[in-house]
Amino acid sequence: MMKPTLDSPPRTLMEVYKSLPEGTLVELIENNIYMSPAPLYNHQKTLQKIFVSLDSNVTEKGLGDVLIAPFDVYLDEESNAVQPDIIVVLGANQKIIDKQGHIHGAPDMIIEILSDGNKDHDKIKKRALYERFGVKEYWMVDPETKLATGLTLKNQKYEPIAEQEGKISSLLLNTEISF
Repeated sequence: MMKPTLDSPPRTLMEVYKSLPEGTLVELIENNIYMSPAPLYNHQKTLQKIFVSLDSNVTEKGLGDVLIAPFDVYLDEESNAVQPDIIVVLGANQKIIDKQGHIHGAPDMIIEILSDGNKDHDKIKKRALYERFGVKEYWMVDPETKLATGLTLKNQKYEPIAEQEGKISSLLLNTEISF
């Protein structure tokens, strides 16, 4: 889908973000733009395995929606828009998906597949962001080692769920996903 031509220059970085072509691998975090190259093979294979298992599990139980990157999540309307690898929005939280299909607010669960060049981006910067905006469960998966690190939100702070190889044990979904 083509974006309309701008009538005037963007005034904010969020306006710049929203004017980028569909599918651009870019995030806006604390009013800083971060661009990424396309993910590598191991990243994509790990993403695929987790998504297929998680989607069938969530769909089978009628719990909500599972979405895959690239997909914009507007944590706020001023300075934070991200494209998590996997997004889970449960039934009770469906109101964050607007009529155009954008997410405005915190998804219930996010899974990020770590990339070699920027692991700290997901482990530090995005972890703090997701914690601050109230993402209930956050998983980081290293596609090389298959190590999955899970966090759950308690009293507005992340606490460890598990650090395990080849599986995600979600407390929120009460399920285990092997990959």
